Amino acid sequence: MRIRYSIGLLMALFAFTACDNTTEDIGKTVTNGSDIAISTDTFSVATRSVLADSVLSRNITAYLGKVRDPETGAYVTGDCMIQFNCLENLEFPAKDSIRSLKDGQIVADSAEIRLFPTSYYGDSLTPMKMRVYEMDKPMEEGRNYYSNYDPYKEGLIRANGYAINKPYTIIDLSESDSIRNSSNYSNNIRILLDKPYTDRQGNSYNNYGTYIMRKYFENKANFKNDYTFIHNVVPGFFFKNTAGLGSMAYITRSQLNVYFKYVYNDSIMHGVVSFAGTEEVLQTSTITNSSIIKDLAKNDQSCTYVKSPAGIFTEITLPVDRIFAGHEKDYISSAKISFTRINNTVNGKYALPKPTTLLIIPKAELYSFFENNKIVDYKTSFLATYTSSTNAYTFNNISGLVNYMYANRTAKDWNKAVIIPVTLSYRTDATTGGQTIASVVHDMSLSSTKLVKGTDATDSPVKISIIYSKFK
Repeated sequence: MRIRYSIGLLMALFAFTACDNTTEDIGKTVTNGSDIAISTDTFSVATRSVLADSVLSRNITAYLGKVRDPETGAYVTGDCMIQFNCLENLEFPAKDSIRSLKDGQIVADSAEIRLFPTSYYGDSLTPMKMRVYEMDKPMEEGRNYYSNYDPYKEGLIRANGYAINKPYTIIDLSESDSIRNSSNYSNNIRILLDKPYTDRQGNSYNNYGTYIMRKYFENKANFKNDYTFIHNVVPGFFFKNTAGLGSMAYITRSQLNVYFKYVYNDSIMHGVVSFAGTEEVLQTSTITNSSIIKDLAKNDQSCTYVKSPAGIFTEITLPVDRIFAGHEKDYISSAKISFTRINNTVNGKYALPKPTTLLIIPKAELYSFFENNKIVDYKTSFLATYTSSTNAYTFNNISGLVNYMYANRTAKDWNKAVIIPVTLSYRTDATTGGQTIASVVHDMSLSSTKLVKGTDATDSPVKISIIYSKFK
């Protein structure tokens, strides 16, 4: 009974220390009867900025535009590739009902792509310009695409293919106020596909919509599902920023629409068939950061940075050897570390927002964590959110990470971890209504913050607080 009591008490103690936010009042050594001994200590932690270079571009949001960070002067450009989903066994009206005809052949009245920004950074009325390129082949599933991929080098852009220059603003003032203020209006960027088009076999069409309709009536099997549609009809489009500075559109929805007329119940109807950019097909962003980012990561020793998208991470070196010195048989039940934010020197309407959620993982898992679709397990991976009252990001208990590092101290970079800005998605339990994390992906939105830099010195402003526990 004494052993059972001791184990239960120790488990309760671990739960308590994992939730507790402070360790200052515990004291250097605390004992509970003759069963458990608890001691505490603090250690300096060294930190530095590391260039992200590129990150896995697995996100439901596409980014398009170019902006300048007013705090650092760094430029960020976003280009994106979007594929379009075809509903299973999609159908146009019967061929003999189509009334959009030219010389007796079916044509589309028009076609368009609409990009729907759900949010944006910068000035929504800044004049921007993009060039829209037809893809020669689709980006394939089962491959990891990073934010620095080059669709030209990979042969994804069709040579002499369909290409359209499109000036735009994120809010389209060419639409009337009555339309933009209506309850069913969604702000969008409209790209017409009405100029003549020639396919890969040399067949010519009066517009891109006509090409899609004729492909359908030639072989409906090409429209059986998204795979056949992407591989045999529309591989996708690449949207490249070509001019303008001051806005970045966050695009979560898109549509490829084909318009035509047909007969229904002896009446001429205006029809539209839509193909949507959804999670079922690929949507990736290419991020280009100016060289200033490299200079900040390498030369600025006054702080460390956490900057997205695909910008800068903070690397930490945990003093695991010192933590375990003299405590080789102890259990690290709590390890708390906090990273204080340095407020921006440039504020105002267009200052980049600070990251909301940070992930800490072993440096060795910098790529594999995201490639393997891992979820935070609170053993070697942990989350912290910004707390305004302390102006800091606090990881309340990363003891699992410290213990893991000590157990793997012969591995490369065994005592190093990285802090990464991430975006979370959640799933809701249909029975309980509770939410659990469904995915953890790189934050591809614009965000930036400076953190107080840690050193190996005893007066380092970044410290880790440790609670040791052991049976006496």
